[in-house]
Amino acid sequence: MTLRIAMWSGPRNISTAMMRAFENRPDTEVWDEPFYGHYLYKTGIPHPGADEVIADQGTDWKDIAGRCLGDPPRGSPIFYQKQMTMHLLPGMERDWIRGLTNCFLIRRPDEVVASYGRVRSDVTFDDVGFRQQAELFDYVIKVTRAMPLVIDSRDFLMNPEPMLKAICQRLGIAYRSEMISWPPGQRDSDGVWGPHWYDSVWRSTSFEPYTENNPQLEPTLHAVAEESEPYYQALYQHRLIV
Repeated sequence: MTLRIAMWSGPRNISTAMMRAFENRPDTEVWDEPFYGHYLYKTGIPHPGADEVIADQGTDWKDIAGRCLGDPPRGSPIFYQKQMTMHLLPGMERDWIRGLTNCFLIRRPDEVVASYGRVRSDVTFDDVGFRQQAELFDYVIKVTRAMPLVIDSRDFLMNPEPMLKAICQRLGIAYRSEMISWPPGQRDSDGVWGPHWYDSVWRSTSFEPYTENNPQLEPTLHAVAEESEPYYQALYQHRLIV
């Protein structure tokens, strides 16, 4: 029986490093941002390498959702999907999501916005995905009648191995020591957008220690962070604590 994990995150989180940790397990295959092509095709947002991403990922969200509910290519028992909350656009149905084991990876809005603002010059509230994440969180609770796993990146980076063990326990799988570190470099599973976004991950061999950060945001970015804060707090109160 396949365990299909959807780890729902916004941008500029530890989502790619978390994907590395799971991919380093011998029993797991990963899928990097399945809906990125559809998102760029529908929104027209000029992300780096957008045309290549669209061509690679496809634009039919129903077909992609069906593959999320299928088995990974090599038939591994764990199918880990790095999912971005802002990729769930209006008009996309949500009922297929109940077929996944949904988890939520969160990060402080001011840190997200500061990091994203260094990559894109015109960050908007919808770009950072906090509202979409909170709405999806409420939907998962409604349809499953259970509290999904919520992981705060600061908590995780302060204590990664105990957190990984607790995450595995919640998912009903054995912890594997291979999850705590990995070889540096690019992976075949990385999205074609990797050269634009994954430089630090490609250099990494483990989770970077948390550094306390209180970014000073210019007014437009500060407003995005402020608008995002209540949605972050709605999930933060349910975060995993070890």
